[in-house]
Amino acid sequence: MYIAQAFNYLHDWWRYMIGAIIIFIASQLGSIPLIIAATAKLASEGGDFSSLEDPNVIMTILDSNLTLFLMLLSFAIGLFVLYFTVQYLHKQSMRSLTTSRKKTDWGRIWFGFLLITVTTLFFTSLDYYSNPQDYELQFELVPFLILAVIAIIMIPLQTSFEEYLFRGYLMQGIGVSSMRKYFPFIFLYLVITLSAYIYVSLSYELGMLMHLVITVGIFGLLALIIASNVLDPLTKTAGYESLHRKLNTRFIPLFITSVIFGGLHFFNPEVEKLGPIIMVYYIGTGFFLGIITLMDEGLELALGFHAGNNLIAALLVTADWTVFQTNSILKDISDPSAGVDVLGPVLILYPILIGIMALRYKWKGWGEKLFGSIHPSKINQQKLTS
Repeated sequence: MYIAQAFNYLHDWWRYMIGAIIIFIASQLGSIPLIIAATAKLASEGGDFSSLEDPNVIMTILDSNLTLFLMLLSFAIGLFVLYFTVQYLHKQSMRSLTTSRKKTDWGRIWFGFLLITVTTLFFTSLDYYSNPQDYELQFELVPFLILAVIAIIMIPLQTSFEEYLFRGYLMQGIGVSSMRKYFPFIFLYLVITLSAYIYVSLSYELGMLMHLVITVGIFGLLALIIASNVLDPLTKTAGYESLHRKLNTRFIPLFITSVIFGGLHFFNPEVEKLGPIIMVYYIGTGFFLGIITLMDEGLELALGFHAGNNLIAALLVTADWTVFQTNSILKDISDPSAGVDVLGPVLILYPILIGIMALRYKWKGWGEKLFGSIHPSKINQQKLTS
């Protein structure tokens, strides 16, 4: 069982909390080179430094290839820190974070990669020949070759970081933590505080330092409340115990990681262009990647799919309103609308792709793998009482 593997390693709730904070801070610090480079460019040209407050403007100050590299660098740093967090904070192998199989199945990674690559090429080609007025050919050999080198090296690092973080580290961490007696409180606390955090972020312009202070404050207060044991009487009530049993299912880590994954895309320029409805696509994509991870008992398909999706997006088609503005082959100059492009993948394409994977790998036990309770495999049961 993929999630239960974490029981075999150091899986105290506070380790996942500290690990998540360390990884978050590292990935944020990884964006500093982009800010420094953009600031230097503005200084040399006598530009307006206030424009640096807008993340979308920062993406247009430098050459697009340099911007892409520096933007993806933060994910590479995050992946590096995640690796050491898993190795030294949890004493866990990357293989057990990747898969429940005895070794990583590269065939599955390539299957996921090729499945979305072929699908994207097919639909893009179909749309290009059906609506040629919506595209502009912008292919330039040298910039494209530089883009290809950057994308082929850096994008798999970016997508691997996201998969290892959401479908790996957090999926396992939330799953094993669901057996802890304080889990229902933690779940409700984070729902309330993070919702308030999102509201504040949308209402006020917050700098990087303030984001870090709020994040550390939220989790720091949580740690103090748990360490104080003031909630012990509550955990012994019948209602609390009933809620605890209902939350101890694989669907909870699937739900939480999918919503967080989608929510972090809220500040993408696509949201401003298409409206909040596009969050259905981002959160739906999180559910899709989480479902194939749980059904396949490993990250391999999600790793390949995510890398293929982002790599083809960077190399094939760009647009002025997307997060990846690259020297790609084509440029989409159409006026986007949040219709079929948003709901189609989630309601039609993803179920078909899940069906193809299910047939290919003979998935069974859907109810148990997606909604079954989480139990330890090899672990001292007494450790679960804290």
